[in-house]
Amino acid sequence: MEDSNHTAENGFILLGLSTIPYLQAIFFSLFLAVYVATLVGNTLLIVAVRLNTQLQTPMYFFLCNLAFIDICFSSTVIPQLLANTLNKDVNISLLACATQMLIGLVLGSTECLLLAVMSFDRYAAICKPLHYNVIMRKKLCISLATGCWAVCIINSFAHVILTFKLPFCRSHHINHFSCEMPPLFRIACTDTWLNEIAMFVSAVIIVTCSFLLTLISYNHIIKTIVKIRSTDRRHKVFSTCASHLIVVSLYYTTIMSIYLRPHSAYYPETDKDVTLLYTTVTPLLNPIVYSIRNKPVKGTIKRIFIRKIFR
Repeated sequence: MEDSNHTAENGFILLGLSTIPYLQAIFFSLFLAVYVATLVGNTLLIVAVRLNTQLQTPMYFFLCNLAFIDICFSSTVIPQLLANTLNKDVNISLLACATQMLIGLVLGSTECLLLAVMSFDRYAAICKPLHYNVIMRKKLCISLATGCWAVCIINSFAHVILTFKLPFCRSHHINHFSCEMPPLFRIACTDTWLNEIAMFVSAVIIVTCSFLLTLISYNHIIKTIVKIRSTDRRHKVFSTCASHLIVVSLYYTTIMSIYLRPHSAYYPETDKDVTLLYTTVTPLLNPIVYSIRNKPVKGTIKRIFIRKIFR
């Protein structure tokens, strides 16, 4: 119990990605570039939607929510990761660790639900175009977004409370670059079966159900696309939906591989790589795949830069 209290008072040490000096330099440069690109891409999307009234539609309302999540998600993980690559190890207090976990869980789970809502929005737009404005009315959009945030905030608070009630006496070294539940379970000196069951149930309800709803929506979308007579239009819509589905699948499958598996299947080094995919790669890809390729968004961004240059 004394060791447990000592750990609680002094926090933890994050071991990071690698202790090899040249790899640390590579990681720092790479993730700094990814972070800057993520911030720029998602911020430009939000600014473009604010400035262009034509973009203030249900689809872009949800995309702005997604962009905000990606900015916050990256800012929660990557600065800590960059600090970790500059130092041999990084001390993090118990409160900071709990806060990082809470924010990460809220943002990660909200993105899962939001991606499912966005797939439904695309289903309504492509499969029910005549009823789209009736289905995706403003009040419903706000309610869906608010519901996603509310459910995930409550769920995340419950997990953080359960996790930090555990006594951590095996070690105060977390073999990871951020505070997440699986590596913390590994250093707990008591049975974590309740935490693991709670984590598994939440992952099934939030992640798996969202993924299935997304697949169902895109299944109907693909069936509708096949019926489009114009080859060029069919190809354009299909390529757009295919890129959406690839990024969505990458996000869902990586999260499921972390949170939907038994305690015995924990592999620290592999888990770090998988976590990097959904915390750094997908926030970078989302604005590119979902919006920046669109002509209205590109046109608005060009006007923003032109005004800045010739002001």
